[in-house]
Amino acid sequence: MKYLQIFLAFARSGLLCWGGGPASIPFVRREVVARYGWMDDEAFAEVVAVGNALPGPINTKMAGYIGYKVGGVGGCLMGLAGMVLPTAVLMVVLLTTLSHFAEESWAQGMTRAMVPVVGVLMAIMAWQFIEIAFKGLGRLTTLLHAVVVFPLFWFLGLHPAVVLGGLFLWAFVGDKIWGLFKKPPVDEEGAA
Repeated sequence: MKYLQIFLAFARSGLLCWGGGPASIPFVRREVVARYGWMDDEAFAEVVAVGNALPGPINTKMAGYIGYKVGGVGGCLMGLAGMVLPTAVLMVVLLTTLSHFAEESWAQGMTRAMVPVVGVLMAIMAWQFIEIAFKGLGRLTTLLHAVVVFPLFWFLGLHPAVVLGGLFLWAFVGDKIWGLFKKPPVDEEGAA
């Protein structure tokens, strides 16, 4: 039963999602967090962050990892099958059909209409991640991260993996480096 649920969760999110990998994240979240409760928002945000840092499509990485977390190797295979097989079949059918109507105004309008919908889905997901960061880091630290990270992406064009790698490194050694600059506490016995 668990394998069927894993397959259906990723098949639904794969079939109902328009706009590629990033647009599928809110759909996967709805299945994994809201419907089945396999993980909470914080754990899901970590999966998305690490998945974005790795090469390849985000939706298949999430399906493989979450499937493995829930059902082991079999769950991984079912998650991947659920995400890939139905959409691959649908893609062949739809692209064959749409290629016949590519010049029609309704077909062009349909594809243009998806852009703002995907944009809204991404904005909702971004706001949910900001709320998670506020809870975990606090507002000031979250805003400081945004002020530092935004220019790295926007102006310097750094790949997200580089920025996330830097954050992971800081998480491991940052306290030790920061501790070098802190004044050691005064020992009351030694002060006397």
